[in-house]
Amino acid sequence: MPPEPGTPGQSKAAGARAAAAQAPLAERLRPRALDDVVGQDHLLGPGQPLRVAFESGQPHSMILWGPPGVGKTTLARLMATAFDAQFLAISAVLGGVKDIREAVEQAQVAQAHGRRTIVFVDEVHRFNKAQQDAFLPHVESGLFTFIGATTENPSFEVNAALLSRATVHVLRGMDDVAMQQLLQKGQLALQGPGLTPEAQARLIAYADGDARRLLNTYETLAALLKGQALIDEAALLQSLGEQLRRYDKGGDQFYDTISALHKSVRGSDPDAALYWFVRMLDGGVDPRYIVRRLIRMASEDIGLADPRALRMALDAAETYERLGSPEGELTLAQCVIYLAMAPKSNAAYVAYKAARAWVQKDVSRPVPMHLRNAPTKLMKELGHGEGYRYAHDEPGGVAAGERYLPEGMEGQTFYQPVSRGLEIKIGERLAQLRQAWREDAD
Repeated sequence: MPPEPGTPGQSKAAGARAAAAQAPLAERLRPRALDDVVGQDHLLGPGQPLRVAFESGQPHSMILWGPPGVGKTTLARLMATAFDAQFLAISAVLGGVKDIREAVEQAQVAQAHGRRTIVFVDEVHRFNKAQQDAFLPHVESGLFTFIGATTENPSFEVNAALLSRATVHVLRGMDDVAMQQLLQKGQLALQGPGLTPEAQARLIAYADGDARRLLNTYETLAALLKGQALIDEAALLQSLGEQLRRYDKGGDQFYDTISALHKSVRGSDPDAALYWFVRMLDGGVDPRYIVRRLIRMASEDIGLADPRALRMALDAAETYERLGSPEGELTLAQCVIYLAMAPKSNAAYVAYKAARAWVQKDVSRPVPMHLRNAPTKLMKELGHGEGYRYAHDEPGGVAAGERYLPEGMEGQTFYQPVSRGLEIKIGERLAQLRQAWREDAD
């Protein structure tokens, strides 16, 4: 019999509805059926892996790897619904072995009643090895289906034993088409204002493929500009200007700014380099990405003109990992200044590209016999290594006239040092060596 008006049962139901109404827009629009899911066609399209898994009737343990806000939790919940399975969620940020033990006990009860269980672990990479190992016997026995969600590379963050028992599915950030569809859903749900094409493009760029960020930001925007029928880019920037400085990681602004930083370092302007470095930090860029680019600059634009530059960049990366933000950012700033002021040379970069181009267009030339390895008697009898001159036994430690390139490449050069920094001395040394080789050849 349904509860009488005003009874505890009715009050509880009303409270649940009120709580749902107050939930963020992204939560209210969470898909309730597989066909409601927007994006991830490479996994959910006809014949694709997760679509097949849903249609098979047999769930399998898996790792869902992808950036935030792309539907990892949603897919796990939908799978539980599709297989009429008990859904147990554990947060690796807040949970521990106690939560795993409780999930095992609940799964055992469900199994006794003939029901499946899906154990979903959010941020699974945050569990340590012992905690991840606790799942193994139960995944192996089939007590429950394990679904882990992670934003980190599971090859490094998930134990090999657990990884071997789960299929990794890679989720992608939402593309612009999917984001436009989600924005339309949000507008309908809120009966909110529309956006001009420019404002919509700016909002989608800010969301950076994150559906949760897109919908919740739109909800904030709709509340701030309540009663306005159409929001243009100027109104968007005025309302969310501080937030929108955090540009998307895949947009033009991001690549323009890292390009400006790289070119300022290459152009030996420490002030401009520092400015673009701070702009990127202020824009929310992961400092680890910046330091990876600094390492690249040390090789591409400085190279052997100052070999210490590469060591400086590597030390900056290590120091940042130890200190984190904001303390570690000072070390990165120091590295930016050093790289900008270091003598510049792209000779190694040019030589590498020239060698690659040669190899790609050339035939596979055999290794000269005197340079071949001879670990067995047969190889020695075939002449491998015969006539090789050991450089350390030669005058000056150089076997002048020895041929190291394949036949037909005599005189071929790739590396041409510049007259800057340490490469001045390297160039002088190389010129002496090449002259000695030419004289011996003559």
